[in-house]
Amino acid sequence: MLKLFTNIEKSNESGKKKEAMHPMILMVIVVALCAFFTYIIPAGEYERVIDGETERETVVPDSFQYVERTPASVLKLLMSLTLGMQEASGIIFFLLIIGGMFAIINGTGALNVGMANVLKRLKGRELLLIPILMICFGCGSAFCGNFEEFLVFVPLVLACCITVGFDSLTAVGIIFISATAGYAGSITNAFTVGTAQKIADIPLFSGMSLRIVLFISLEIVSIAYVMWLAHMVKVNPKFSGSYLYDEEYNKGKKIKLDNVSRLSNRQIYALIVFMLGMVFAVFGMIRWGYYVDELAAIFLAVGIIGGAVGGLKPKDICEYFVKGCKDMVLPCIMIGFANAAIVILNDADVLDTVLHSLSGILQKFPESVMPIGMFIFHELFNVIVPSGSAQAAITMPLMTALADKVGMTRQTAVLAYQLGDAFTNIMVPTGGEILAALAICKVPFGKWVKYLFPLFVIWWLVAFVFLLYASGTGFGPV
Repeated sequence: MLKLFTNIEKSNESGKKKEAMHPMILMVIVVALCAFFTYIIPAGEYERVIDGETERETVVPDSFQYVERTPASVLKLLMSLTLGMQEASGIIFFLLIIGGMFAIINGTGALNVGMANVLKRLKGRELLLIPILMICFGCGSAFCGNFEEFLVFVPLVLACCITVGFDSLTAVGIIFISATAGYAGSITNAFTVGTAQKIADIPLFSGMSLRIVLFISLEIVSIAYVMWLAHMVKVNPKFSGSYLYDEEYNKGKKIKLDNVSRLSNRQIYALIVFMLGMVFAVFGMIRWGYYVDELAAIFLAVGIIGGAVGGLKPKDICEYFVKGCKDMVLPCIMIGFANAAIVILNDADVLDTVLHSLSGILQKFPESVMPIGMFIFHELFNVIVPSGSAQAAITMPLMTALADKVGMTRQTAVLAYQLGDAFTNIMVPTGGEILAALAICKVPFGKWVKYLFPLFVIWWLVAFVFLLYASGTGFGPV
């Protein structure tokens, strides 16, 4: 690990930045590879039924059969890019409104002046930002299943990190490493644990005690990792893998801490609207299950009202909103292109073949390490089906049947699923949200992989320990 970061530092000290592959090109390559695989992987499908509890389609175990191959043509390849954008339209419009809202509030000067005052008070204790923010984001994921919603905070956390001497990788890590730890240690996440436990026919959110310990363990190692690297970057900025990119793209995003002025009354009003909007959005997610459509409406109102009370004219509000939308175009495209890969595989009927093949390999694992096998199975399948609830509907009927067959508790099978659904979400290019965050920060995907990989290994080791413990103790519904 030290050698890895030494190499990064030496590369940065050379003063030369390799021309990074444009993220759109990376995703086009991924989609093209998926299209190529449709000519190699046989087509097949499971029978599906509508689950009365979850109202989702679930597969019927032992119903797999091969069907006529329908590989992706050039036309289908091109169409998948537009279809992927259409399927991700909710997230895309959510991101556009996020960009517009932040640009409006920024236009009042409230955010910059407000954060400047906060950061000035934290001078010398900047590292405290990391655990405070990561605990908040982690709890949002563990309890409410928040993930893509956190994209709203990327510009703000990025500005704070650049200002206090951290880097853009730290900004992405604060948000999405903690969110991933929260997903892996899900406590009352209805999208993952809730869906999987309903399918497995065990009490909703049962087994909470072990999952709380799991969440705390993952958060501790994640916070320690991000803090250590942030400290190294603060001591020597060239240690950062994104140093040259930050110098070129993000240096201008620093919040000025010299001669920090006090907030004007109008700026205070704009900040109050902003904070109340955030609180209401969180309350809505917890109390009423708000998702991107409702959240987009809230943030749109926050932008308009915040801009008005902040002293902006209607014309200024419109211009700032359009400017903010422009800043989000690339992240929106990245999410659409990530969905295109799934569209290609789904249309060619190869997803079920991959599922059938992986589950066949899994059945050859020794009973003693079956939970680890299930975890690895879900980590691999998560690459092509990153949606937690969709993956549960597809895989959990098979995993439940396999658990019963080998004498493993269904609760352990759910634990293997929730862990396996999390980590690869931010490690592979099919994770649209992480690509969007990196696009906002102007950081190449390869730099993120190098930054994350040592922690990824640590996460797996933690997962192995908890899965072996669950298997050895007969982890049940208590």
